[in-house]
Amino acid sequence: MTALRIGNASGFYGDRLSAMREQLEGGELDVLTGDYLAELTMLILGRDRMKDSSLGYAKTFMRQMEDCLALALDQGVKIVVNAGGLNPEGLARKLDAKVGYVTGDDLRSRFPEALTANAYLGAWEIAECLEQGAQVVVTGRVTDASLVVGPAAAHFGWARDDWDRLAGATVAGHVLECGTQATGGNYSFFTEIDVTRPGFPIAEIDEDGSCLITKHEGTGGAVTVDTVTAQLLYEIGAPEYLGPDVTTHFDTIRLDEHPRGVRISGTKGSPPPETLKVCLNTLGGFRNSATFVLTGLDVEEKAELVKRQLVNAIGEDGLTWTLARTDRPDAETEEQASALLHVMIKTTDPKRAKAFSRSGIELALASYPGFHVTAPPSDGTPFGVYRAAYVPRDEVQAKAVML
Repeated sequence: MTALRIGNASGFYGDRLSAMREQLEGGELDVLTGDYLAELTMLILGRDRMKDSSLGYAKTFMRQMEDCLALALDQGVKIVVNAGGLNPEGLARKLDAKVGYVTGDDLRSRFPEALTANAYLGAWEIAECLEQGAQVVVTGRVTDASLVVGPAAAHFGWARDDWDRLAGATVAGHVLECGTQATGGNYSFFTEIDVTRPGFPIAEIDEDGSCLITKHEGTGGAVTVDTVTAQLLYEIGAPEYLGPDVTTHFDTIRLDEHPRGVRISGTKGSPPPETLKVCLNTLGGFRNSATFVLTGLDVEEKAELVKRQLVNAIGEDGLTWTLARTDRPDAETEEQASALLHVMIKTTDPKRAKAFSRSGIELALASYPGFHVTAPPSDGTPFGVYRAAYVPRDEVQAKAVML
């Protein structure tokens, strides 16, 4: 059976908007995936949902679909994304195609104190949607690698206990999930390659789970053993990489140079754990910040004066100070003669977060000589607190739905 060619067009919510068209026009693909959900993103989508219950999905994906859905359908490229966020059904119903979506990850009823509570689902509901003929599959919170494992399992007809094959596809998905981070982005030795505009990665997956990591010809960046290794080690702890589909043993991975990229083979897998990880976000309160510019002499004394004045005005609870000595002696410009005093407040009281800014600005004619700040006052913003929880696998009812 020929290899399944899976590309990536997004590594986070806010990634290059044109990447989807670049991938579709750059060469042949069977499947195009996109990862939009970091833990912070779930908090952002939770706040969207608080304002409007019809939201909760990645709105940039809809912009990409308005531009590229017809092109993908014409080329027969399946789209598989986790852009559904907290509302995969709502996003799925906006797409003019044969769409499947995955639900069952929302566990707020079990964690009522949380703004968002979502279990990391796996690949099999994605595979089910594709087996039923879906042209687009939209999920909520699934593991990033499952966006690749699902299409591979459906294409090759893998069983749920094909551990080595599933582990190989998990490795391919882990390489793809962060987009251009596999082709030279955020790479320590970036001076050795041209990363002006790196291309997005592609995995050509074989029936045995091995794969070739590559990219479209003529795109920037590079796919080398080193760039792939850097991405493989991203967010990895123990060699036993736990996931909902399989436990992948990263110490068995073999990487070999290839004329078109990097060949990955030899990966071993074993059964997944009996629990699923849950992403929990709760509202932690409100935060605000300000930066005072301290120019000229007596920088330490000026900083201490501002600290005393602001603490006298609103109290010291929740304040964090950082003095960045960016100034230099005998400076040629005012900027080079200036240090930056950063202060942040975290509080459960929104009125105090707003009063923080007002109190800082009220010092303008009553503090150190040359007083100024880098930005006008603001009301502050809510902030969230992330933590992980774990639930028994059999208590989560994942479901594939075809529209």
